[in-house]
Amino acid sequence: MNKSERLNQELIFLSNKNSFHINDLTDEFQISKRTALRDISELETMGLSLYVENGRYGGYRLIKKELLVPVIFNLEEVSAIFFAIKALTLLSSTPFEKNYQHIYDKLLSTLPTSQQDYIEKLQEGVSYYRVPSISASNFLKIILDSIVDEKIINITYKAEENPVRQIQVFNLLYRNGIWFCDAYDINRKQWNTYRCDRIKACQISNEISDTYSRIQLKNFQIEYEKTYHDIPFQCELTELGEELFQKNNYPNMRLKREDGKILMYGGYNREEFDYMVEYLISLGKNVKINYPKELQQAYLDELKEIIKSY
Repeated sequence: MNKSERLNQELIFLSNKNSFHINDLTDEFQISKRTALRDISELETMGLSLYVENGRYGGYRLIKKELLVPVIFNLEEVSAIFFAIKALTLLSSTPFEKNYQHIYDKLLSTLPTSQQDYIEKLQEGVSYYRVPSISASNFLKIILDSIVDEKIINITYKAEENPVRQIQVFNLLYRNGIWFCDAYDINRKQWNTYRCDRIKACQISNEISDTYSRIQLKNFQIEYEKTYHDIPFQCELTELGEELFQKNNYPNMRLKREDGKILMYGGYNREEFDYMVEYLISLGKNVKINYPKELQQAYLDELKEIIKSY
């Protein structure tokens, strides 16, 4: 770890402390007492406010400020930040209202001219592929806020017999142009994955104050995976099939190598049967279904229907 990286890590290390001793830095970063003293001096220069407490139990006391202490990034780290922002601009819908191009331009203007030129040359040398959203998701900001604040949301979900639900969302995920959220249905006591574009109405609920922690929600998800995907399957993949799997796979699917074979395995629910067939068809000749027989037969029947169209 070079000096600038160490100073940044020390700032992060001290950010949630009220006080510290020299030994805290020497033990955490494996540096000498002399180096720790020099680092403290430089941290003060960077804006870290502190004073020395004398006595047997003395040390350094941090003065809390509302303003953040500036963190130094090297050119490689700055480049990584701009690549990340550029990648986010490719999403046509996000949980944030800000325009990423505006953020990109604003951050770029803070850099010295030489670094601006370097960043722009890097961006010119990389092509980004846009995955368009299949349909708009209007409530991503509310959903994200409910995750952070651990709140229940009331949603109206697509055209169902009982469309109104109260859910606590665990996470948001974006896959192949579609936003999804994993959530626990409070009234039905079950775990579900929802397509965000099929949520027709959404608002934070003020009716329920007791909510689940993220650890509890994660445990609900684990139990759901154990019991819901109760039909085991296994397929053999070609090298290209493995590559296609890496580009597009789902939580109920796993990959392993065994006896020189590339195996895709996992479990699915009866309700997901048609979806499994469609996914396997997308792999074409790069997949061979080992079991179950029912899935194998449905795959062959679908291939026959495709052949008939010609």
